[in-house]
Amino acid sequence: MSKLWGGRFTKQTNHLVEEYTASIHFDKALAEEDIQGSLAHVTMLGKCGIVPAEDVETIKAGLNKVLDKIRAGQVEFSVSDEDIHMNIEKHLIEEIGAVGGKLHTGRSRNDQVATDMHLYLRNRAVELVGLLHALQESLINQAKNNLDTIIPGYTHLQRAQPILFAHHLMAYVSMFERDIDRLKDSYKRINVLPLGAGALAGTTFPIDRHFVAEQLGFDGVYENSLDAVSDRDFIVEFLAGASLIMTHLSRLSEELVLWSSTEFNFIELDDAFCTGSSIMPQKKNPDVAELVRGKTGRVYGNLIGLLTVLKSLPLAYNKDMQEDKEGMFDTVATLEGALQLFAPMIATMKVNTGRMREAVNKDFSNATDIADFLVGKGLPFRQAHEVIGKTVLYCIQEGKYLLDLSLEEFQQFSPLFDDTIYHVLQPETVVNARNVYGGTATVQVEQAIERAGSKLQHTTTWLEQHA
Repeated sequence: MSKLWGGRFTKQTNHLVEEYTASIHFDKALAEEDIQGSLAHVTMLGKCGIVPAEDVETIKAGLNKVLDKIRAGQVEFSVSDEDIHMNIEKHLIEEIGAVGGKLHTGRSRNDQVATDMHLYLRNRAVELVGLLHALQESLINQAKNNLDTIIPGYTHLQRAQPILFAHHLMAYVSMFERDIDRLKDSYKRINVLPLGAGALAGTTFPIDRHFVAEQLGFDGVYENSLDAVSDRDFIVEFLAGASLIMTHLSRLSEELVLWSSTEFNFIELDDAFCTGSSIMPQKKNPDVAELVRGKTGRVYGNLIGLLTVLKSLPLAYNKDMQEDKEGMFDTVATLEGALQLFAPMIATMKVNTGRMREAVNKDFSNATDIADFLVGKGLPFRQAHEVIGKTVLYCIQEGKYLLDLSLEEFQQFSPLFDDTIYHVLQPETVVNARNVYGGTATVQVEQAIERAGSKLQHTTTWLEQHA
């Protein structure tokens, strides 16, 4: 069968060119969206009197039959038909005859494919918000269960100050909240209709673009036909947001890997989310976390790849833009897979509170509070800092921790020390002394959990509105 666009050509396309330029291998993922857009388009053609009503109904019935066959796995896509649009049109014509050729009236593959990707990403953005929402719920539930669990807080991967483990987990809840906000905001740019722009200049047919937008649930239409077919900002924005989500997942993955090691032994991941060794029977490897950490790079690569494709393209459509899809599909699959695993992995994670407490008791992360204690006694902070530095050095040399020192040992560094220093140095006292908005004090973390619960409810409402 000759190409649907082959009237101007005198030779058949070289088979190597067909293989190299065809996109059906990957854009078949847009089949549902392509038919969804076509159904709205042909309905509009009938409403505007461009295609007879009888033909419209025939085409709609044919499209639904093709869709049913695709869903049933009964459609074989062909490289010779290049892409999902031409494959579907060919199967439509085979199904209902030449009248199927009227479907493409008033549109181009340029605005058609852009519409497909808007529809595709719109659905994926909502799904990803839902998956992030589920991950936040898992983190918040773990935080609620660990409001009295204290863990060393780190800077430079060195123990810094004790914090609530719940406070640490809530930091990731905040990160993922920003990710949700970015997806919600990007939805505004995704939910704009390019169909009706034609190849680049619009169409001579009296179409109604706003009617199609309403049929498909878009909030509006592109104002400029050139921009409509050449814009891929909405994909770049999605890929950038996805890269940040993967950044946050990768940071959490790194901590899960560290925390589950024998050296830390702060947590144990459920067996269902770990693997073993083919040679070392004692091993329990945090492969999910490691692989998420590793796959972050490919998501970054997809973002940089598309930015590079777009950086010097003249208006309007160019074949280069076929490269916009594989990275988008790969990022969606990578991100969905990671998030689907992360929520239950966090939910089933066991926290070794005893080991965490032992770690806090055997470090100098309460040293800052001694300095604050001396400042409260009237000593300038810089002098207090020096006093505590010498005190810590003494402890290291003597093989002791601060709470092991006698009052006499404290007082050899400053006469301002008294018995109250032992209360000041208790991990619970250190934690609850940070009673400022956003701090690690128990009351502040409880309030943070409550605020996060309200945000979860707002996201639930948004998801219901965009289901």
